Amino acid sequence: MELKATLHRYLRTERDALIWKLEGLGERAVRTPLTSTGTNLLGLLRHATGVEADYFGSVFGRPVPFDLGFDLEGEDNADFWVPADVSTQEVLDLYTRVQQHADATIEALELDAPGRVPWWGRRSDTTLGDVLVHVTTDLARHAGHADILREELDGAVGLRADNGNMASEDAQWWADYRVRLQEVADSFQG
Repeated sequence: MELKATLHRYLRTERDALIWKLEGLGERAVRTPLTSTGTNLLGLLRHATGVEADYFGSVFGRPVPFDLGFDLEGEDNADFWVPADVSTQEVLDLYTRVQQHADATIEALELDAPGRVPWWGRRSDTTLGDVLVHVTTDLARHAGHADILREELDGAVGLRADNGNMASEDAQWWADYRVRLQEVADSFQG
């Protein structure tokens, strides 16, 4: 498999992981901020939408031909939360459209195609290959955040629907495991 196809496959895997973490949850749950900085599942998906729109759009002179419904240059964290009048389905639909646009950019350009990321400062000149790695890494980081958020919401864990990628032990085993880990942590002072 050629490198571009491999990179694109990894990007798609991270996209799917982010989307899957919202599956089966209601509007309240996907918007519930579970960290001190307000991180929530739907906000992570909206952020991914903006990331892909910018990096696979304007960076290569191919801006998305539709309105995102939020300003990427707006208030701090504007892309990390979703107003009450925008449904989860609307966010998913928008992300699908942005992915299609991103995929078209990836398919149309070679890995060494030049792009410009103004917010990177001195190293703003880049290539599609660098952007593919950058965006995939960013989405993987947020998929990890989503893993933890989902586990906190309802205990659901795993890599994806068809691969939990977790030890297949019962709830008691996990409870005992957690107690054992806490005992180790508590053995240290401070």
